[in-house]
Amino acid sequence: MPHFLIQASYTSQGLEGLMKDKASGRKAAVSQAVGQLGCFGKYDVLVIAEVPDNVSAAALSLAASASGLVRIDTTPLLSVEETDKALAKTVEYRAPGKK
Repeated sequence: MPHFLIQASYTSQGLEGLMKDKASGRKAAVSQAVGQLGCFGKYDVLVIAEVPDNVSAAALSLAASASGLVRIDTTPLLSVEETDKALAKTVEYRAPGKK
């Protein structure tokens, strides 16, 4: 079965829902929705690769981009468990225009 990297951005309300449900709580809903997908995106090629570390992934991306023949976007893929750990971390962030 083919694999896909689907990129999305949460709105502030969506992020509130994610924080409430946790990533593990969204897994079933996303799995059901994946069965209904019927379109392709703007990329010609999507690769999901296991790479030893972030530096190695960056090196691969830079080498391919340096050829001048492709544009590369490299996205680290987090597991459900890693996302839940990220949600548990406290981060102080001031949004633009906010005090």
